[in-house]
Amino acid sequence: MSQRQVRPGGKAAEAASADHGPRTPDAHAIAAHGLCRGKVQMVPKCPTDRFEHLALWYTPGVAAACREIVRDPARADALTNRANTIAIVSDGSRILGLGDIGPAAGLPVMEGKALLFKVFGGVDAVPLCIGVHETEEIVAFVKALAPSFAAVNLEDIAAPKCFRVLDALRRDLPIPVWHDDQQGTATVVLAGLRNALAVVGKRLDRVRIALIGIGAANMAVYRVLKAEGADPARIVACDSRGILHRGRRDVETAGADLAEKWEVCRDTNPEGRTGGIGEALHGADVCIAFSQPGPDTVAPEAVARMAPGAIVFACANPVPEIDPAAAKAAGARIVATGRSDYPNQVNNSLAFPGIFRGVLDAGARRITDGMIRAAADAMAAAARDKGVREDAILPRADDMDVIARIAAATACAAQEEGVATLPVTREGVREGALARIGQARAAARALSDAGVIPTGAEVAALSRSP
Repeated sequence: MSQRQVRPGGKAAEAASADHGPRTPDAHAIAAHGLCRGKVQMVPKCPTDRFEHLALWYTPGVAAACREIVRDPARADALTNRANTIAIVSDGSRILGLGDIGPAAGLPVMEGKALLFKVFGGVDAVPLCIGVHETEEIVAFVKALAPSFAAVNLEDIAAPKCFRVLDALRRDLPIPVWHDDQQGTATVVLAGLRNALAVVGKRLDRVRIALIGIGAANMAVYRVLKAEGADPARIVACDSRGILHRGRRDVETAGADLAEKWEVCRDTNPEGRTGGIGEALHGADVCIAFSQPGPDTVAPEAVARMAPGAIVFACANPVPEIDPAAAKAAGARIVATGRSDYPNQVNNSLAFPGIFRGVLDAGARRITDGMIRAAADAMAAAARDKGVREDAILPRADDMDVIARIAAATACAAQEEGVATLPVTREGVREGALARIGQARAAARALSDAGVIPTGAEVAALSRSP
C-alpha cells in the first residue's frame, strides 16, 4: 500500500474530483480541513533510518544532553528545538469575528496561525487552546509551560482580561510575550496608515481619526498612533454603546476593569461628541474599524459624511464592517480590509511571522514598542519600494523578501534597545530568515510530492461537490 493511500483522507480527494457543481466556500473549507485532519503536524528533524540512531536521540544518548543542560541551562537552546519554538495560547474567548466559541472550536484558528508561523517565518509554533478563562489561571498556565518555549504568542483572548494577562506575563517571564491581536494588529495598521496618508496627501498629526470598536486591537492601535504623533484631540472612539467621552459613567464606574477604555474617554473627543458610528465618522479623515462583522456595521451613509479623500480600514473578519465596493461608492478613496481576497489586506499575518523570526534570531528577552515601530517601518518601506497606490498600500503576506526584511529590522531594533542576547547583523538575519522560510516551504513540498500530505490539486478538487 502506498503512502498516498495510507495517509488520512487519501481517497477522499479522488472522490471529490468528480464535478457535480461548486461547493460553497464554507463547504470547501470544511472538506479541506477534513481531508488533511488539521493543518500542522510534528515531523523529525534528525535521521531515524537506522535502529542505532535511537541510542543517540533517546536512551542512552539523551541522558548526556540532559546532563549538559543541568551543567549549563543556556545549552538547552543548542541541544533542543526550544530556540525556534513558540507557544500559541488561547482560551477561545474572542475568536476572529465569531466571539466566545471556546477552546476546542478555536483550535482551527490556532492551527492556522501555527501554519503561517512555519511557512511564512520558519518558526515552529505549538497551538494550545486551554480550558481555563480567568486571568490568574491563564497567567499560571503560561508561566508553567514557559521553560519549553522561546516565546509566547497570546491569541484571541477577550478584553479586558487580555490586557491583564499580557502585562503580568511581560512583567514576570524572561521570554518575550506578545498579544498578536494588540501588537501585531497595531504594527500593520501603522504601516498601512502611513502609506495611505502619503497617497492622499495628509499628515498623521493633522487628520481626524474615528476608531470603531475599542477592544484589544483598536486599544493598541490608539496607543501606537498616539506615540507616533496622532493628536488625541482629533480622535473619536466608539464602542457598542456609542462614542466614548468623559460623560460615559458606565466606563468610569467600572474602575480597573475598564481602565484602558476610561483613559480613551478622558484623552479623546474634547468636544464631547455623542451618538454612534455615524456621528463618530462625521468629518473624519480616517476610519479604523475592528468591530462587529458586517457588512452593515458601518453604513455607506456614514462613510459619505467623512472628509474628502477618506481612508477606511474595515478589518473585521470574516466579513468587513462595510463592503469595500460600498465604501468606495460612498466616497472613500482608500479601503482596506482584513482579508486577502480584497486589495489592501490589513491583517496581522503581515507582521507576526517576520517579527518573531527576528525576535528568535536575536534571542530577544522582550518585544518593545521600538521593535514594533521598526517592523512597521520595514513593512511600509517594502510596499513603497514596490510602488504604493490606492489599492496597494501594503505588501503581500507571503512575500519572503518582505518577511526577511521585517525580521532583520526587528532583530536590529532589539539589539539597539538592549534586549537582544545574541549578536546580529541586518544582512545576517535577512539571509537566515530567507533560508529558514525556504526550508519550511521545501519540506512542505517534499511531503506533498511524497504523498504524505495532500497536493494543492487535491485540495482544489474539493471545491466541487462529490
